[in-house]
Amino acid sequence: MTTPTPSPAHSAAHSADFTHGKPEKTHLRLGFVALSDVAPLVAAKVLEFGHSHGLTLELCRQPSWAAVRDKLLSGELDAAHALYGLVYGVQLGIGGPQAEMAVLLVLNRNGQGITLSNRLTQAVKEHGSLKAGLASLNRVPVFAQTFPTGTHAMWLYYWLAAQGVHPLRDIQSVVIPPPQMVDALAQDKLDGFCAGEPWNAVAEARRAGRTAIATSDIWPGHPEKVLACRRDFVSLYPNAARALVQTMLEACRWVDTREHRSEISAWLAKPEVLNVPREVIEPRLVGMYEGAQFAKPPLPMSFFDGGKVNYPRPSDGEWFLAQYRRWNLLRDGNSAGDAAIAAGINQTSLYREAAALSGVEIPQETRVDVLFDGQTWGGGAATPTN
Repeated sequence: MTTPTPSPAHSAAHSADFTHGKPEKTHLRLGFVALSDVAPLVAAKVLEFGHSHGLTLELCRQPSWAAVRDKLLSGELDAAHALYGLVYGVQLGIGGPQAEMAVLLVLNRNGQGITLSNRLTQAVKEHGSLKAGLASLNRVPVFAQTFPTGTHAMWLYYWLAAQGVHPLRDIQSVVIPPPQMVDALAQDKLDGFCAGEPWNAVAEARRAGRTAIATSDIWPGHPEKVLACRRDFVSLYPNAARALVQTMLEACRWVDTREHRSEISAWLAKPEVLNVPREVIEPRLVGMYEGAQFAKPPLPMSFFDGGKVNYPRPSDGEWFLAQYRRWNLLRDGNSAGDAAIAAGINQTSLYREAAALSGVEIPQETRVDVLFDGQTWGGGAATPTN
């Protein structure tokens, strides 16, 4: 297998420029969970984008998001590919240890999905709605997500609620690591799950279920994985943190072309990364979704888009805080301080420094999105009630 080819800009990369100070720590351990959206981290390591910024990266596969959390908190990992909502959950001490956390940049948008079992897919088709299909099971349906405060839980809850299914009363929600979900579905232990690719594609390839909806149809351009660390990493190693953001911006830019996504699919397929056949990973990574179940083609996973993907906009984080209140994960009942919480977590100043050094434009601070149920979000906007 050949190594993916660097972009012309990277091929001409000069020696590390330490105008703003050498990294205080040069060997960084980055955690990840087996999902296609780890592609920027894999590209950064395979092509050693960090070297031109004075960094050597070590990728450390983790069995679950709980393991990512625990090793970030213990210091075994310096930073990690992480669910956006994992960072906010740890910051708030919801369901586990509390720690001051940081989002360095957004790694990708879109690229997740909700898959239903074959039985439930058929029941929904026969009865005309998800709510009626679930009722026909004559038992409490079981759905899996990957972390209680994570993105997958929030996409699943939002989707269910919009169709009249209360995610806290009408279903049983369980936490399963993404690579184990397809087996659970095939063994009839689940009626559905929400996870990132390639696991929705794997379920279809194994004929264990069908992708009901891509998350880009729930919230087009939604934030997904981030590069996360403890906040004291930024304060102790500011130069290393800035160099890491520069490295990942370079990797995100490289991955964001179709040609390079095809190349990186071969590396994602390796046993130490996803251990899934390339022919299952590649189609959805490049934005090819086959199947009549999609009313319109889902938006592809986006890693860069001229830098529009990567800016850690605080209002994105505020959406998760709104959802935590909606589902009683956060019971303070006061959203007045949400902007300050998000501004503390999302390292916008650091990102701006790194982006300027990397020639990456900063998108507009304000972004208003319309979700699939007609609700809008732009930070502080209305969110549905229970």
